[in-house]
Amino acid sequence: MSQVNQETAQGISEEREARAVVYNFLSSLFAKEVTSDLVAQLTSAQGQSFLNSLALEPSLTGSIEGIKAKFAKLNSEESLLELAADFCGLFLVDGRASVSPYAGQYVSAKKSAEPSVETGSRSKKDKIQIFGELHQKMTEFLTDNKLQIHSDFPEPGDHIAVILAYIAHLCVTAEPKEQGHFIKCYLMTWLSDFTQQVNEHDHGLFYSYVADLTLAWLNVDTEFLPNN
Repeated sequence: MSQVNQETAQGISEEREARAVVYNFLSSLFAKEVTSDLVAQLTSAQGQSFLNSLALEPSLTGSIEGIKAKFAKLNSEESLLELAADFCGLFLVDGRASVSPYAGQYVSAKKSAEPSVETGSRSKKDKIQIFGELHQKMTEFLTDNKLQIHSDFPEPGDHIAVILAYIAHLCVTAEPKEQGHFIKCYLMTWLSDFTQQVNEHDHGLFYSYVADLTLAWLNVDTEFLPNN
């Protein structure tokens, strides 16, 4: 009986670690521009095996194939610079064609769009802010788990890359109920809006594939996670 329990526990551990790998992979794509090292990793036999394993899930297949096709074309410094420009235009600069990677801005936008109880109009008190409430909450989560944002990533705690990396941590340290609750409250409340924005503004399509993959993966991964 002890051997059966040990094998079961090992299987659960391997599944948790595999899920964490996916979340860290997605986090890395939103954290910074794609580098030649990452291209080498994902076009290697091991990298292709990883992507192909994800593509076995039908809802992920289209996004994975799109990402693979884009990576296959990243074979020159010029192509990397073009993709880096897409990343910068989408996530690093403030403009009409940019997309906010910060959870707090989507949550604040939804709050400010709600009719005011007193006036029946949009309330202006819910001003969209960087380093706002969700940033503070994420900072508390990280501190409580003895984690911190790398010094070379000077972004607020509610950046999508930070949230995905934190979920990767929860995959191997927290119970499924805690994982489900966090994902439901701090990611799924705004991820669809974020994905829609990326699809509208990413003319190069790479980050559209990444955003679509992220949303589809979350839907698959959380299907059996308790969140109440």
